Amino acid sequence: MKISFLSSKFNTLVHSAFQQKLTEAMANSGIILVASAALFWGLSGGIAGILINDDWNAVLVSFCRGAVGLIFVLMWLVLRPRNNGLTNSKLWLWSIIAGFGVSGNFAFYFFSISESSVAVAATLMYCAPIFVYLISFAIKIERPTLSKCAAILLVMAGVVLLTRVYQVDSGGITSIGVIAGLLSGMSLALFIFGFKYAARQGSPQAVLAIAFSTLTLVLGTLIDIEEAGRVVNSVDWPLFAILGVLGGGASFILYIIGLRKTLPALASIVATIEPVTAALFGVIILGEVLAYTQVLGMLIILATVTALGVYSSKQ
Repeated sequence: MKISFLSSKFNTLVHSAFQQKLTEAMANSGIILVASAALFWGLSGGIAGILINDDWNAVLVSFCRGAVGLIFVLMWLVLRPRNNGLTNSKLWLWSIIAGFGVSGNFAFYFFSISESSVAVAATLMYCAPIFVYLISFAIKIERPTLSKCAAILLVMAGVVLLTRVYQVDSGGITSIGVIAGLLSGMSLALFIFGFKYAARQGSPQAVLAIAFSTLTLVLGTLIDIEEAGRVVNSVDWPLFAILGVLGGGASFILYIIGLRKTLPALASIVATIEPVTAALFGVIILGEVLAYTQVLGMLIILATVTALGVYSSKQ
């Protein structure tokens, strides 16, 4: 009887330890996936900078990124077709809204790179959570608090330092580039809202398939067909392919899968890899130069947005 009791107790302890190790392993794998996605997004900004420096149009570069991404998410949908929700009209509505958001995010981000720098454009885009809060305040999903308002003011101060708006059109940064960078963040906020509500109606792969289809239709009407035809025979076609695979396909899939296994607070911290990677790529590979005040502005934005994300997830 005693032996049986001890055996049962031992089995319980072993099972508990196994479950704990399994949970830790899943959490670690989630962090790795989110970090990989953020790294790929950061690299995609740098690759786009190379292509834009080679005189490729920013909208065309955005279109190619989205078109290759569409292939990946369609493959994901085919492999995981269950509970996709494609017969739900609400899923289509919110997914199309998300598609307009990701279209604007890609296009404005790359246009901002062409008018400023990779580091500046990536950091401005990272202001997206601030726009999410402003929209939430406007439609009364969130209530403004002292800490949130202080965070918004800090980010605004960081943007001023980063973009040096007090001496705009100097140092390669134009007012159009600053506006485009902020619009890329606003567009990303729209994508976040659209994706959040669409994902309640069906699978994330179905949402992304509709969103990226919308992107290819929207940006496809804006590109130069003759220039697009030159991509396949150009020496830059491998960069276009890598941009699409890393920045449009694999990254979104890895991020969504990783997010399911990661605490939101950790995901917010890990996501800072994207703008940091993009900034380092711009400085080291593209030879971009940042003043001390710009580096300070970047740090203020990254630290504030990350802290806001951690605070929000805890709330």
